[in-house]
Amino acid sequence: MRNTSASSVKRIPVKKVSGFVACPSLDVLSVEEPLEIRIGYGQAENRVQKNISVTMRTPGNDFELALGFLFTEGIISSYLDVKEIFHVNTGCELQKQNVVCVELTEQCNPHLLQADRNFYTTSSCGVCGKGSIQSIRTVSRYSNLVKQQLVLPSSILYELPQKLRLAQLGFDATGGIHASGLFTIYGDLLLLQEDVGRHNALDKLIGSALTKDLLPLNQHILLLSGRASFELIQKAAMAGISIVAAIGAPSSLALELAMEFSITLLGFLKENRFNIYHSNDQIIIPITYEN
Repeated sequence: MRNTSASSVKRIPVKKVSGFVACPSLDVLSVEEPLEIRIGYGQAENRVQKNISVTMRTPGNDFELALGFLFTEGIISSYLDVKEIFHVNTGCELQKQNVVCVELTEQCNPHLLQADRNFYTTSSCGVCGKGSIQSIRTVSRYSNLVKQQLVLPSSILYELPQKLRLAQLGFDATGGIHASGLFTIYGDLLLLQEDVGRHNALDKLIGSALTKDLLPLNQHILLLSGRASFELIQKAAMAGISIVAAIGAPSSLALELAMEFSITLLGFLKENRFNIYHSNDQIIIPITYEN
């Protein structure tokens, strides 16, 4: 087994049953703990601290998760909005760092109205508590980017699931964790993030890209280890991503949003097949079409 972060997995005793015989054994589970995200903003003499979200996540890359969440929700528009980010000492007797505070610059006016929601999310659904579908149709700052023509051979796509799988340390250890991978148009893996929540994994990835000044990601491929939900496409659109591939299926609402943002959306990507649910005219996949 490859090494994983000690805080992201937990070893527990189980009884493994084979046929009619049970034997004691050890199993490895992905850790799931709450993370509270706070922001501090305002002028030096009148700073305000506000609790923004509580999300169930796998510990690790908490700063990237917080930054990615604030960016994809439209609360901040750039990494330049961030003055400082740190874990808050809550005096937890278990020494768990489950609160992150993002201090914004005095010049930053956070767009809190963009986040019209009850900010409790779960690891399975990042849009629980949204006021309405319209409140999460956040307009991406990259929605007016000039689309560049890209050629995407299917042979490149077929290699991506295995590359993602081989890089997934958390999945290798537990079998119960989601991943988001960012690839170049040539199939090179640039960034990978894992989490028990698929939306958290993508927020971590976008947060990491934000700190590395990689946005917009309009010349990259986003690969999702599971299905493509509405919220994942919304987050991809916020980061300027124009190609989203998923190992699983998209939802109908995810497809509608992909069409709205001219995102090429692929599903059921395996080593020798995939479905094209929507294709941006500037993304060329050289294949033969049968009637």
